[in-house]
Amino acid sequence: MSFLRAARLASVAQTAARRHLPSTRSYSSALSAFSVPSPVENPTSLRSFTEEELMLQETVARFAREVVQPKVREMDENELMDKSIINAMFENGLMGLETEADFGGAECSFTAAILAVEELAKIDPSISALCDIHNTLTNTVIRKWGSKELKEKYLTRLATDTVGSFCISEAGAGSDAFALQTRAEDKGDHYVLNGGKMWISNSGEADIFVVFANADPSKGYKGISAFIVEKEWGVEIAKKEKKLGIRSSSTCVLNFDDVKVPKENVLGKIGDGYKYAIDSLNEGRIGIAAQMIGAAQGAYDIALPYLFERKQFGKPIGSYQAMQHQFAQVACEIEAAKLMTYNAARLKEEGKPFVMEAAMAKFVAAKVAERATSYAVEWMGGNGFVRETGVEKFYRDAKIGSIYEGTNNMQLETISKIISNKYK
Repeated sequence: MSFLRAARLASVAQTAARRHLPSTRSYSSALSAFSVPSPVENPTSLRSFTEEELMLQETVARFAREVVQPKVREMDENELMDKSIINAMFENGLMGLETEADFGGAECSFTAAILAVEELAKIDPSISALCDIHNTLTNTVIRKWGSKELKEKYLTRLATDTVGSFCISEAGAGSDAFALQTRAEDKGDHYVLNGGKMWISNSGEADIFVVFANADPSKGYKGISAFIVEKEWGVEIAKKEKKLGIRSSSTCVLNFDDVKVPKENVLGKIGDGYKYAIDSLNEGRIGIAAQMIGAAQGAYDIALPYLFERKQFGKPIGSYQAMQHQFAQVACEIEAAKLMTYNAARLKEEGKPFVMEAAMAKFVAAKVAERATSYAVEWMGGNGFVRETGVEKFYRDAKIGSIYEGTNNMQLETISKIISNKYK
C-alpha cells in the first residue's frame, strides 16, 4: 500500500469526529454568498491544517526520508533523475495531488499540495521541483481548462504514470513571457506548431507537454493559445542544460518542427492562452515559495545539530552569542516565509484575491532560502563547503528561487502595481 493511500485510509476513521468543523471549502462557499465576507467564528493560526493535510505532510516527509534521501547525492552528481523515484512518486499518489479521484488523483487541497512540495524540498529541491511543476502548473491548467475528453485522456496518465511539462519560456520570452515566437498554424482539422522553447523544466522526463504558441500573431499576446502535445508527435529535446543547482531536475531546449496537434487538443479557447498562463503562474509561485522554505529548512536542519556537536575553545560553537543571534534570526525569517506561503495558499483555496500575496511569498521565500542556506554553509565551516554533508547542495539549489516563475524584480513589479492601484 502506498504512503499516501495509507494516510488517506487512516483519515477516514477520524472523519466522523471532525464533521462538526467547517472545512476550507465550506468557508469559501459561505463567504462567497456575501458581498462583504463575514468573520470566521473561531479564528485559527496560520499553521492550522486539516487532519488530512497533516497526515499528507507526515506521509510525504517519511517518503522523502526513506525513498528520496538515499539517492539525492548520486542524482545531483549525475545530473539525472532516478527513474525509480519518479515511479515511486506515481505509486504513492504524489503526481496527482489535486486531481480528482475519478482521474486517478488524490483529490487533495491546494494547501496539501503545497505542504507536499515543501516536505520534498527539505530533502531534495530537485525532486520537489518535478512534483511542483507537474502538479501546480501542468495538471492545474488541464484541470481548469481541459475538455471532459482531455481530462479523461491526460489527467489519468499524469496522475498515474506520465510526467508533464509546462512550456512557455523562449530565448526572447523570459520575464516578457508573451513575446513568444512559437507559432500554431490552423490547418483545418489540426494545428501545426513551429518554434522553440528554452528553460523548460521536467522536459527530460516528460511525455506530455502543455505548449503555449501564438495562433494569430496579428492579435499580439491575445493570439496566444495553449495546446496539449505528446512527445511522440515530434517534440525534439534538443539540449539539456548543465546548471548551478537543482541539477537532477531536467531543464531543456525544445524544438517544434511541423508538429501536428489535433484541434481537440486545444485547451479552452483559441486566443485565451495568455489568461491561462497568468492564472497558472500565479498559483505556481506559491509552489516555488514552498520549494524555497523547504530548502531553507532542510539546510537549517542539517546545520543546527552540528553547532552543538562541534566544539571550539572548550564549548559548542552554538553556545556563542554571535552564533545564537544568527540562527535565531534565520529561524524567524524561515517562519515568516512559511506563514506568508501558507496564507497565500489558503487565500487561493478560498477564492479570494491572492496574486500579491503569492508574489510576496515567492519573493520573501527566495530571499530567505538564499540567506539561510548561505549561513548553514558558514556555520559548518569546511564541513559545510564539502559535498558530503549536503548543505552546499541546498545553497546551490536555493538560487533558482529568485529566477524561475518570475524573477525577484518581476515579483516586486507585481506587488508595486497592486499597491499603486489602491491609491490611484
